[in-house]
This record gives sequence, C-alpha cells and structure tokens, in this order.
Amino acid sequence: MVMAATEESPRSPEAKVGMRVEDLWDVQEPQLSPTEKLNACFESIPVSAFPSAPLNQVIEIKSDSSLAEAVQILAQHKILSAPVVDVDAPDHSSWIDRYLGVVEFAGIAVWILYQSEPPSPRSPSDGSAVAAARNGVISPLEQQVLGPESAASTPGSFFESLTSSELYKSTQVRDISGSFRWAPFLALQTSNSFLTMLLLLSKYKMKSIPVVDLGEGKIENIITQSAVIHMLAECAGLQWFESWGTKTLSELGLPMMSPASIVKVYEDEPVLQAFKLMRKKKVGGIPVIEKGGSKAVGNISLRDIHFLLTAPEIYHDYRSITAKNFLTAVRSYLEKHEEFSPMLSDMITCKKDHSVKDLILLLDSKKIHRVYVVDDNGNLEGVVTLRDIISRLVHEPRGYFGDFFDGVLPLPENSRV
Repeated sequence: MVMAATEESPRSPEAKVGMRVEDLWDVQEPQLSPTEKLNACFESIPVSAFPSAPLNQVIEIKSDSSLAEAVQILAQHKILSAPVVDVDAPDHSSWIDRYLGVVEFAGIAVWILYQSEPPSPRSPSDGSAVAAARNGVISPLEQQVLGPESAASTPGSFFESLTSSELYKSTQVRDISGSFRWAPFLALQTSNSFLTMLLLLSKYKMKSIPVVDLGEGKIENIITQSAVIHMLAECAGLQWFESWGTKTLSELGLPMMSPASIVKVYEDEPVLQAFKLMRKKKVGGIPVIEKGGSKAVGNISLRDIHFLLTAPEIYHDYRSITAKNFLTAVRSYLEKHEEFSPMLSDMITCKKDHSVKDLILLLDSKKIHRVYVVDDNGNLEGVVTLRDIISRLVHEPRGYFGDFFDGVLPLPENSRV
C-alpha cells in the first residue's frame, strides 16, 4: 500500500501537517460530510504549525527604498510582494505601527502603466507622476482598452528610457503609499487557525499572508497560495487527501468560469494591454491567443512585469512590444542566461476529467499558478488557479470572521487595488 511505503520514509514538514490532519480526520463525528470534517480539522490546527517559508522569501522592503530597488528585491527573491517596514517607526512599535502595507509588482505595474499613458486634460496639472500617486489619481485612459495607437506609442525603447530615468530611480516606495498602488496589510497571529488562513487565501483572494509574532512585533512567516499547494502535494497518499483529491475537476465545479468569460489577450495586441486587463479584471495571469484563432500560444502573468523593468534592453529592436514580441524576447533572455522559468515551458493544459490531485501535483512540480483547461481540439474551456483549488478544500461557516477584519489596516480613501 502507498501508506505503508510513505510511513517508512522520512516525512517532509508539509507531510507532517497532513498527518496531523489525518489524525484529526479519524476522530471526527461520523455524521459530518467530508467538507465539514476538513473544516473541523483545519480549524483545530494553528498557523504556527505551517512550515516556515525559505529565508529568502521572508523579505521586508524599507519604506525609503526606491521603486527600482523594490523591483530588484522582488525579482531577485522571485516573490510577488513584500511588506514595507516604516524606517521612521520607533524600535518598540507594535506590528500595526511598524508596517505601512504591502508593496506588490501589481502596484508598481500600475505606476508603470501610468507612465505609459498619453497626457490627459484631466491628469494632474503639474505633470508629476509622484504627485498623482500621492493623491491617488488615476488617468481616465487607464480604464479604457488600448488600441493600435497605444501599441505604436510604446516602442521597444520605452522601458529602457523609463528605467534609466531619475523618476524611477528616485521615487521611494513610501512616496506611493496612500494611493491605489498600495495593498492593505492583513496579518495573522500564530494562534489563528489553518481554516482562517485557507479562507483568506481563497475566498478573500489574498495571494500571501504574513504571520506576526505579537511579542516581537515582527513577521515570523509568510504563507503563500503556492506554499499551500505544495503542502497538499506532500499529502498525497493520506486518506483525507485521497478522498478529496481523487475527484475530477468537473465534480468539484472547476473551472469556475465559462469559455466566454476567460480574460485573454491576442498575440498581436500590446503587452501593456495584458497587464491592464489583469489589473482591471483582478486576475494574476492571462493566456495569449493566436491571431484569428482560439488556441493559447503562451501565458503572461503579473510576475512577468519585472521583465519590462529588470531587462528593458531586450525589447530595444522591436517597433512595438506586442504580447508575442514580449514572449519571444523574454524566452530568448531566459535561455541566454540559463534561468529557469515557467515561460520556457510549453503551454501547460489539462482537461475537465483530470483529478484535482493530478492538477495539484502538476502545479507544484512546474511551480506555476494556473493551468488552462482545454477540449479535445485544444480550444480553451477555462482556467484553474491556485485560489480555485484552495476554495474547493474548505468553506466559510456563517459568521466565521466576526470582527476579525477590524485589525486590518484600512485601504486609503482613494484606493483602487
């Protein structure tokens, strides 16, 4: 049996959590449904039991760092966001006073998109992007769909010029706090439960959650959606996981959207259109569709924005940076520098009759955040994300959170994140 073999071998920290769930699973009331059993199990385990993130992923960015420095830090550590620590906070501050919020690639991307907009009569009169950021001003054009004119107005040299500008190098992270480029800071205490953590990462759409030590007033761990999927992958073979994971995607109601609802960009459209759509539709990645067809030829995710900022020279020879040009240039750059990235892989897809277990193992092994569901002809039928899978693992009991969110730093008045 699988179980006998796995019990004889050393267990990973994640698998040990799974075995803890297994022990709890065995003592649950028999009349409970499988989902209710899982809820009860995860409610009984504190987040302090979740394995610590690698040290290179528990990163703080100082509030006086420049945007250029913040981009380099996020790219270097291969993370999408990081908490911002206030360099002016007293040494013995509480965690709420110590952290300003979370800066994300998404937030910096919006700043970049603002720079790409043509001047608007309703834009800030002083023409200062920093002043606009401080005031939470958003260009009216940002909500519109980019057309051919915008593709032509973003030449290959645009980001090379932008990243060498004094504005990009000197604008500090704290300069754009209090704007729509900022995310709220919500943290868990070590005593909060796994169920709380899983709900925040799924239903409440958080991609990562800091865990704070109240005594020290500092971040002790950061739990991401990817880390939860890795934990689930390590639980393969355990009874509770197999009873849930052997179900097919369609049995769990996945994918959650119809083909017509898929947010996508065509290969001849400007790459900025992809990032604009991601922000407007609040998604972390979109497929690139062949011109005039319905098959995906690639994927662009929010984390790929850093290739516009950390290697802007690779687009220099393009008249315009289309989605196709972006994919071609980045893949060439990665191959040249021998860097691993999901962008080097062929388009990863699955079908509705795949089990959720198969999908979890695929997501974990490939280190990706979404898999596209296709029909027998390769046409897109939907997308399944890390969040979708976690949302099918647990459910929120009525009135579960109560006043929990009272401890969250509120979004600024003009926030649009």
